[in-house]
Amino acid sequence: MKSLLTKEAYEEINQRIEQLTENSERGWGKMSVGQMCWHCQYPLQLAIKNKPNTSKGNWFIKTFFKKSLYNDKPWRKNLPTAPQLKAKEEKDFKTEHTLLKNLVNDFYAVRDREEWYPHPAFGPFTKEQWGQVQYKHLDHHLKQFGV
Repeated sequence: MKSLLTKEAYEEINQRIEQLTENSERGWGKMSVGQMCWHCQYPLQLAIKNKPNTSKGNWFIKTFFKKSLYNDKPWRKNLPTAPQLKAKEEKDFKTEHTLLKNLVNDFYAVRDREEWYPHPAFGPFTKEQWGQVQYKHLDHHLKQFGV
């Protein structure tokens, strides 16, 4: 599984993000390209901030979904989205695109950090799993928009 903590995957994701335009059309789902760029920011922010928490995660999610976050099997189209990560209004593509690129850069910049706190919903991840889940989420949505 590719990891956003490796130079190769980081460069690949950056190149693909650069290919997005405000006219990029989705292949599935309801989000516009601006909304997708906004949606992809939260998981990166969560990992970058790396705030301590006592969460052990949601047992249902951990039992039935967690391993799919960082394995090689692609996610299926139209998976449900957590309500707080659904864009309820249109988002400005240029603004959200720039913010997403900056967050990808910020995530890669912390690649040597050794202590990674648990995800509030999924519980503990290893450093490698954090990199894999970030890559897989971005890959899924970039494919959604044909890049």
